[in-house]
This record gives sequence, C-alpha cells and structure tokens, in this order.
Amino acid sequence: MAGSSRKGHIFGDEGSVQGRKFGKLNKDDFDGYNSDNHPRKNSPVTIDAPHLDPQMASDNSPYDPSLSPLSKSPWSSHINEEVSASNDNEVLVGSLIREEGHIYSLAASNDLLYTGSDSKNIRVWKNQKEFSGFKSNSGLVKAIVIAGEKILTGHQDGRIRVWKVSGKNEQQHKRVATLPTLRNYIKCSIKPSNYVEVKRRRNVLWIKHYDAISCLSLTEDHSLIYSASWDKTFKVWKTSSFKCLESVTAHDDAVNALVVGFDGLVFTGSADGSIKIWRREVQGKGTKHFFSQTLLKQECAVTALAINEEGTWLYGGSSDGLVNYWLSDTKLEHKGVLRGHKLAVLCLASAGNLVFSGSADMAICVWKRTFNNDHTCMSILSGHTGPVKCLAVEKDPDAMCNERRWILYSGSLDKSVKVWKVSENPTSAPPHHHPQPPRLSVDQISRGSSLRKLGSRRY
Repeated sequence: MAGSSRKGHIFGDEGSVQGRKFGKLNKDDFDGYNSDNHPRKNSPVTIDAPHLDPQMASDNSPYDPSLSPLSKSPWSSHINEEVSASNDNEVLVGSLIREEGHIYSLAASNDLLYTGSDSKNIRVWKNQKEFSGFKSNSGLVKAIVIAGEKILTGHQDGRIRVWKVSGKNEQQHKRVATLPTLRNYIKCSIKPSNYVEVKRRRNVLWIKHYDAISCLSLTEDHSLIYSASWDKTFKVWKTSSFKCLESVTAHDDAVNALVVGFDGLVFTGSADGSIKIWRREVQGKGTKHFFSQTLLKQECAVTALAINEEGTWLYGGSSDGLVNYWLSDTKLEHKGVLRGHKLAVLCLASAGNLVFSGSADMAICVWKRTFNNDHTCMSILSGHTGPVKCLAVEKDPDAMCNERRWILYSGSLDKSVKVWKVSENPTSAPPHHHPQPPRLSVDQISRGSSLRKLGSRRY
C-alpha cells in the first residue's frame, strides 16, 4: 500500500510562503537546477548545511549512520522498545527519534520508511534504524509520496521536489527535478495570459503554487501527480515529463486534503469546511477536471481525507475532532460519524477493514468496519507527547498467510515516529467495550513555535 494514490497525506501548520512578483525570475527559485534538471556548477544537490550531518555533505560519499548525530544521542536507546498499547492486538514495537524537528510527513515502501520534518531533511529508515538521508535547500517537508522509483516531496515553499535512488549506491538520493521546472517556468512566463491574479494584487504564473503545499497524491498507475495547496488550488502534473497540465481553483480557503479515487474521481477537503468531488476527463495531452458535487459543508475546517484500497469508503476528518464517512454503492452515501477525539483530527489512514485517525489530542484511534457497515473503536494508541501529525500503514511482512496484520507508523510534533503492529483479529476487550480517548485540553499540549497555528483552519 506504500505510495498508493489513496494514502491520506499530511497537512502542516507553518506560515505561508510569499510569492514572487510579476514576471520576475529568481535564481534561488529552482534550488540550483537548470531547465534540464541538472545541477548548476558548484551547486549542492542534496545538502546545503553539512554541519547538520557530516555524512550528508557530499552526494558521492556513502551514507554512514555511525557518523550521524543520532548514534551519539541519548534518544537512540529508545529504538526497538516494546510495550503494549490498550489491548493485546496493538503493540508498540519501536520509536524513531531524532532531535532535529517535528515530523510532518511519512511514506512507507517495502522495508523503507521516509520521514519529513521542519528541518527540511528527509530521513530514510530501514528495520527501525537510520539508513540514509537527504535534504532540500528550502521548505519544510509537508508531504511525501512514492511513485515507483521516484520519491516526491511537497514543501512549505510551494514546490514539489522529485528524488531518485542512485543506481550505484542505494543510500544515495539525487534530486532529478523541482516542479515547476525552470524550462516550463520560462516557457510559460512569456505569455501574459498565463499569469493569474492572487491576493494582495499580485500576479503569478498558474503553474506555480504561491502558498504551502498541503498534500500530494497519485493516480493508481502513477501517471499523474496531484498537489493541493493553501493557495486554494490543486494542480495536476504529468509524471513522465513533470509538466503542469491543469490548475483548478477548488475552494474558498486553503485546500488541506486531497485523495484520488476510482473512475477519475478526486476528493478535496478545505479550511472552508467543505468536501468536494471532481471528475477527471482526459483531453488530448491534458486533463480537465469538472466539479461534480459538494459532499459536505460545515462550519469547522476539513483537515484530512482517506479512502480505502477498494475505493468504496471515504473518510473526512475535521478540526472539531469528528470523522465523517461515506459508502460508495451506486452513489456516495453518508453513513455516520466517528466520535473519538477531543481535538482536531490531523491525519487519517486506511488498511483492510481498519481506519486510523491521529489527532491533536496526541492519541490514535483504531476503528474497525463491521459486516453491517458500522464502525467500532478497537483501541486507542497512546504514547506520543505531541499532536499526531501524520500516519502511514503497510501490511506486516511477518504476518501469516490468512492473518490481517499491519505496521502503522505515526509521526508527531514531539519529533518522534512510533512503529505499531496492529491486528484485525478479534480484540481481547469485552463485548461492546469501546475504549475512550484521553480527555486532553489544548493547555496540555506543548505551545512551541511549530504549534502556533494548530488552532487555525490550515493544517
């Protein structure tokens, strides 16, 4: 399920990035990359702060975790810990902690886990140990998705960066593109009609996000990339050429979430309190998205979306702590509300018959769909000391053939990632037992600078 287009994605909470002025090109806009997506002379490819990690100073040097500050950190003793959660079917098997920033994004693929933080670093973990790492020149890492051999990261500065593992060294990652590419940017900038007016009477090219990217998603065949932004739009990119095909002004406020479903459907959730459905049509070499319907309209912000693997269930989390869900039969029908959190739902993930919701109340609720399409709360996973900001889930490779067991990764603003094993087997809890999440108030959450917008409508 890693890298699937149905993954829930991660929504950050830093301030927006100011756009460039009309028609002005800045050499820093493209992180040292020219129109051919090759580094300029003397331009760093993956690292611009070698003091953070001596082994990340050069693209051509093999990554050695023993030189990482993590190996000298007292936190390293927390890795591979094993404690029980709220019942025997959920076990915390490890904590990955690196004192460099809050965790804003996760993506899992086979035995590798990618983590993004506000330090601009993307860390790669293997078997719960630090395996590799690479760094963008700017922009908090708000979203990560995996498209085959490519790793795509969405950033606070409104750009998408594309990375690829080196064929010579699996621990080395090269950036192969920054979207929009300089070639497309220059080509588009020549025509005045390609500029659109945005807030504060500024004009920007339609192919560029002028505010933070909140999430990334992929079509099932990985041919199209979707990026959603706080600039109220989502954009569609062609994976093979990295060309921006379309920009859609989708909402009246920041787009916090986007997931791609079957049959060309795209779902967006916004700070304006709505969830909308869009239908994709291929037109020649491009695409055209048509508004289909508004699925939900409420006062509080929509903060997270997730869809199950079969594309039959859609889940929408909100800043009021609720999760609405819909079943797709002949049409999407609202089936109910999951009430498990006291503060905003910041992330959602789905695997098998399970749904996971992470919240600002520092807890993760594990929900299970029953045969009659109801949902029960199997357990509450607790252990984080900060808001749970992102989730990723994949099948447990150690599970037996008929056993439905999953590995859940949870990233938090406590600077840690926790690794859980969760089973769909009947729990040891008594019948009709519904675990209750911790009753926390905002005052019990650390008020660091990274949390200053937690109470806002942008996530």
